[in-house]
Amino acid sequence: MNADSIKINTTELTKEEKYRLLHTQWAGLIDPMVDSIANLSNASALLHSIFQWWWVGFYRVNNKKLILGPFQGPPACTSIELGKGVCGSAWATATTLLVPNVELFPGHIACSAESKSEIVVPIHTKSGEIWGVLDVDSEHLNHFDGLDQRELEKRSEEHTSELQSPMYLVCRLLL
Repeated sequence: MNADSIKINTTELTKEEKYRLLHTQWAGLIDPMVDSIANLSNASALLHSIFQWWWVGFYRVNNKKLILGPFQGPPACTSIELGKGVCGSAWATATTLLVPNVELFPGHIACSAESKSEIVVPIHTKSGEIWGVLDVDSEHLNHFDGLDQRELEKRSEEHTSELQSPMYLVCRLLL
């Protein structure tokens, strides 16, 4: 599958249909023969393309900080400390954080003034350690809901036990 094949008008699709499309398209894009940067780049592009989210990307744990990885959207913070902001808090608690209004989140890091709501899903390795996080921002308040949380978490949890490496975990997150 090439990148041109994912150009689909998703504006008329329901959220459920978008998630089905995501999983179908992603299955054809994953390439276990390349490094995680290539697969994460395609993952963020696909998520951004299908859902039209303001910002979507990955942060990985490196030297006790979350370091910016592949993303789609405006420029972003390059490093986040444990427990700081939504991403750092999701990492510290190892739980998904769904934030309907980022202005009301204590310690929110405003990488972009346009971001109004956010969901952050921790990505675990097979051994249970946090590899990093998937961070998704919207320019609309209350944009994310339980369906987003369930879909993004389910894909991560379903495959954790069978994963062989952090790269494969991240690649399978969206399958």
